[in-house]
Amino acid sequence: MLLGPNKKVIMKPFYPVFICSVWFLNACTTPQQAPNPLDGRWIDLTYEFSDETIYWPTSDLFSIDTVSVGRTEAGFYYESYKIATAEHGGTHLDAPVHFAEGKQSTEEIPIERLVGPASVINVSEKALEDRDYLVSVEDLEAWEAVHGELEEGTIVLLKTGYGQFWPDPVQYMGTAVRGAEGVAELHFPGLAPEAARWLVEERSIDAIGIDTPSIDYGQSTLFESHQILFEDNIPAFENVANLNELPPTGAYVFALPMKVKNGSGGPLRIVAVVE
Repeated sequence: MLLGPNKKVIMKPFYPVFICSVWFLNACTTPQQAPNPLDGRWIDLTYEFSDETIYWPTSDLFSIDTVSVGRTEAGFYYESYKIATAEHGGTHLDAPVHFAEGKQSTEEIPIERLVGPASVINVSEKALEDRDYLVSVEDLEAWEAVHGELEEGTIVLLKTGYGQFWPDPVQYMGTAVRGAEGVAELHFPGLAPEAARWLVEERSIDAIGIDTPSIDYGQSTLFESHQILFEDNIPAFENVANLNELPPTGAYVFALPMKVKNGSGGPLRIVAVVE
């Protein structure tokens, strides 16, 4: 604004000028919308709970009973059921307290340990040739040689290829026999105790999952991998579905269990998003 000879106000055209420095860089650049981390292809890693759901031979099976289905006396439609399930069956969580006294129970596991980037380690070629295959330290190191070191906070998912057999209990876990006799006939792959210890001592993962009924292989009697992982408060996901649809890296996993107070596990809804 200037004053002319008659002291009239003369308005000069305004041209915005942007002077940028390191200090004001954010103020001088056009705002960019942050990428949505949920954009991508969603993959359900959870099996349905039904009368086909596979449980440990000594566990009660899933049941669903009708409470009410149909029109009420007031005229509106109402549908309700009662369900019952063991903690450890179908796609489920193993909380650390399951095999480690005094460690985290289901509701005590921090959410950030249940959500994060996934590293999918494929041993299906070996495991499908040997029902009692143990995922080894060498398998983990071979994966890292191709994809880089397992990052801190990753969720490790072990793909044995046995998910293709669900819900056939004989093909999936070696037997359909119920009770203690069935436990003796279990045959499916798992994680070697040495590999579990390597993950605890040499890496810093948040959780681990597998597409079989247990982190320990079917013929395990001491469940050493459970003990090693859970002593370090690393939770496990078992009977994880559709691992064949995940890439070795690049998936982001959300694994949210039923929040059971003082629980040693529980039904799990686990999904992944892939760019």
